[in-house]
Amino acid sequence: MSAIALAASIGWDREQMASRAALDIPDGAYVNLGIGIPEKVAQYVPEGREVIYHTENGLLGMSATLEAGQEDPELINAGKKQVSAIPGAAYFHHADSFAMIRGGHIDICVLGAMQVSQTGDLANWSTGSVDAIPAVGGAMDLVAGVKTIYIITQHCTRTGEPKLVGSCSFPLTGKAVVSRIFTDLAVIDVTPQGFKLVELAPGVELDYVRQRTGCELIADDWQ
Repeated sequence: MSAIALAASIGWDREQMASRAALDIPDGAYVNLGIGIPEKVAQYVPEGREVIYHTENGLLGMSATLEAGQEDPELINAGKKQVSAIPGAAYFHHADSFAMIRGGHIDICVLGAMQVSQTGDLANWSTGSVDAIPAVGGAMDLVAGVKTIYIITQHCTRTGEPKLVGSCSFPLTGKAVVSRIFTDLAVIDVTPQGFKLVELAPGVELDYVRQRTGCELIADDWQ
């Protein structure tokens, strides 16, 4: 079996990564979900928990799912996907939405990443190359204003380069902002001492994760 095929056969897939992250979102939280895998988190929040979803283009109270027949072409999230609203939802100006973010009123934001450093620096908007398309969106405001930042990302790039690194080589979105990372291989906390293993995905060995992490991984409880 090739290395690529082996990597595809172990760990969590995209849906499972979102499901695992959803377990860590507490009841009553106000949450902003980034584009891509983070959007899927809303589908997996455990039954019985109430989570209020915020989108920076001006809606508080998105439904976790979009049922057939609920589509409204004038109601979209920041990723330009159609959404529906729950009873009690509120609409507001774009500037008011960012006032909520900058004022510290959002509890958790789940974002994707190109790189995360062992000190919690996040790079998720540009590779810095000359032909890169600027697409920072609201990410810089979110990481600066939201109380807790979670990251969902593949552990490595498509070419096998680590995304969890000693220091980011791409332009930063924010410094020392990330609290926890959910990858296809593991759940990892950012601590004052560096990356600390919280949980291994099914079928994944500690050495396998260490080999694919671009700096030291603390795993005292896994020795």
